[in-house]
Formats: sequence, C-alpha cells, structure tokens
Amino acid sequence: MSILARVAGLGLLGAVFLAGSTLVNSKSGPTAAPVAQAAEEHHPAIHRALHELRDARRELKEAKHDFDGHREDALKAVDVAIEQLEICLKHDR
Repeated sequence: MSILARVAGLGLLGAVFLAGSTLVNSKSGPTAAPVAQAAEEHHPAIHRALHELRDARRELKEAKHDFDGHREDALKAVDVAIEQLEICLKHDR
C-alpha cells in the first residue's frame, strides 16, 4: 500500500474515532503504566493506528522526494491525526 494511501486511511480512521468519542477525565498517578496497558488492550485499533501513523510520519520525513508536493500536507494531516487520537486515549474512561 502506498504511503499516501496509508496516511489518508489512517487520517480518516482518526476522524472517525474523534467523531464518535466521548471525552471524560482519565486517571493518572502511580498506576499510569497499568492504566496505559489496560487502555491499549481496551482500544487496540487506536493504538495500532497511532503506531502506523508514527511510522508513516517517519517515512514521509525521511523520503528523498516530496510526493509531487503532497508531503507537507500529509505531514500536517498525520500530526493532527496523532494528536487527536492521543487526546481521545487521554480522555478515555
């Protein structure tokens, strides 16, 4: 699958999660690691999407070309998607 197709698909995935999420305060403190692990198990698709988005961002940054002028916009979209998915996870119940 091309990098642009991955970015577009994962950006759409982020938008879908954003549209359907309910933001609620999360717990923090000494139990943050187990909570993070439990959250990862609770939302495996979101965590996989974050991993793929970060990989796609790295590929875009390291590419020798600019994808016919689309690299800058793709990087911005990936950054927004990553940020929004991280916010969703932060505010998960």
